[in-house]
Amino acid sequence: MNEGWEDGVLELGGGIFVVPVLHERLESAGAVRRALARVAPDAVAVEVPSTLSVVWSRAIDRLPSISVLLYENAAGETIYLPIHPADPSVEASRWARERGLPLACADLDVDGYADHRDPLPDPYALTRIGLPVYLEAARRTARPADAQDARREAAMAFHIRELAGAGAARILVVTGLRHVDGLTAALGAEQAAPLTPPVRKNVRLVNLHPESLGEVLGEPPFYVAAYEAQRLGLRPPAAPTEPAASGRDYGAFRVLTGGRGDHPERLQDAAALAAQRAGDPLDRLRLQWALVAEASQALEAAAPDERIEPWQRRNLARYGRRLARHSGMLVADLYDLVVAARSCVSDNFAFELHRLATSYPWQHEQAAGLPTARIRAEELWEGVRRVRLKRRVARPKVRRPESLLRRKRRNERFPGEWLEAFDGEAICSYPPEDVIVEDFGGFLRRKGKAVLSEETSRVVPFTTSVLDGIDVRETIRHWTEKKIYVRESGRTPGDIGVVVVIFDEDEDQGSERYPYQLTWLGEHGQESDMAFYATPPERAIVGPGICRVTYGGFLLSYPPGRLGDVWTDGDYRFAETKAEVLLLAALDYSRERVVIHVAPKPPRPVFREIAARLDRKILHLPIGTLSPATLRKIRVMHVLSGHAKRKIAKDYLW
Repeated sequence: MNEGWEDGVLELGGGIFVVPVLHERLESAGAVRRALARVAPDAVAVEVPSTLSVVWSRAIDRLPSISVLLYENAAGETIYLPIHPADPSVEASRWARERGLPLACADLDVDGYADHRDPLPDPYALTRIGLPVYLEAARRTARPADAQDARREAAMAFHIRELAGAGAARILVVTGLRHVDGLTAALGAEQAAPLTPPVRKNVRLVNLHPESLGEVLGEPPFYVAAYEAQRLGLRPPAAPTEPAASGRDYGAFRVLTGGRGDHPERLQDAAALAAQRAGDPLDRLRLQWALVAEASQALEAAAPDERIEPWQRRNLARYGRRLARHSGMLVADLYDLVVAARSCVSDNFAFELHRLATSYPWQHEQAAGLPTARIRAEELWEGVRRVRLKRRVARPKVRRPESLLRRKRRNERFPGEWLEAFDGEAICSYPPEDVIVEDFGGFLRRKGKAVLSEETSRVVPFTTSVLDGIDVRETIRHWTEKKIYVRESGRTPGDIGVVVVIFDEDEDQGSERYPYQLTWLGEHGQESDMAFYATPPERAIVGPGICRVTYGGFLLSYPPGRLGDVWTDGDYRFAETKAEVLLLAALDYSRERVVIHVAPKPPRPVFREIAARLDRKILHLPIGTLSPATLRKIRVMHVLSGHAKRKIAKDYLW
């Protein structure tokens, strides 16, 4: 089976080398690129109809811009042929055109060729088992060759012999897997008279609209971009590329202009980084996870309050693998990946992943000398699968109530105008959000009491008193004993004082993710003191003197008016993270014995020892036991420049 094979290239003798490929698959395109480098042929022959050679060459010269070649068959049906860098025939043709070598479009243009595709193993197997073993597996599942296959293979053999007769000593042939045996036989047989192909009408080339890339290409456009970046030798920048920021200082804040967007340079850097992570040759599975990582960063940039947790990544990997197995594949395709992202993370993340996966930096809406076409998937494929995403974005409704229409909201006239109100040092919060946070703190205190009471409660058989009530569960469990069980609630070891909520445990106090650290006091007797760390306010300016921040964590201390600046307190300098600073402050300032600690993981054992020395008890509540919707609502807060901004804040907060 391996006779004549070397690095995925089959040598037929007489200076003819054949690379069997899967059309429109980047694994095969990479195999062709490596074969070209090793063989260094004098001429190239590809499985493209000879009737399309002129327009095909024109499309090759447009690369890396993607084109679609269209023509009509004898029945008047329009045939679509996408031409993109990650196609093996395109790679071979491009290599020959760049070097000025002979290029033969060697296939015979026939009508009525079998529309169905052979059931083939997942192309990802090529990178694991190699082309010879993969070809042997494909032979066992391929449909029998027919008369049209023989005609096409004879035509390819004719064009290959023409190249050899023109003086080409080494010819590389790129053809589909199912034609390898037939082409080998045709080259060994006596050549018949040249076959006359049909005359095609209305052969034309169009520029594909960027929004149609994801519906037309056989590979996700982001994978094609990664292949092109690897082919061009692009390297990712040493640091993340962000547009240069300019600004002015206003009190504690700084106005920034510019932002992160889907500029072609940014997408090229992302594709180069993905290609670097996927290796050479490109590993589809690594490429997929590079896409997920880049989409995670895009989501965090678009919505700072959303972050992909490690357990969500694990669930995404498991679910995507099961969806791929259900589809008979080794690696999930784009549809299965988007479904897994929506199910395991959120619709917002699925949207960002799909948006990035269908992005290609070298494609533009306008092309010189070519019309631009929008092509839908239904025009090319049968059985198109669709997924509906319900993005959760803050936007005004199209039909607003009358009260909203009277709002005096205006836009920023120049960058930095809305931050001019922060010249002073006085800042405050937005009262409706304070009420929500205080209610949440009260809920955590009640929940903590219930947990402590449950820990010390006991269930006993009924004798003379029902105590705190009948325990129905235990009674049913011991039904055969013919006894009634009652519950006696335990006493809590003390009241609950300070509440600490950690959404994201910043591992480094100097991290730029949550650099904004503040301590402020309650304005009245029913409001707690608060210390928190959050995202920079200047990154989300929503109104004049109004900024939005996202908590990394906060502390609520009651009664108010007692909390010092915990971020400059020297007693907490041994804390390793901002979350530990808040917990130390909670133990220090709590008047009650119990401190509530809500976080993704429990505190280090040393904090239990510190709490015991201070006669305090830390009650840890996993944040995963709380409602994600409530946590997202609690996590966002607005900082106002003075009490006067509270009157207009409602016009800018939706």
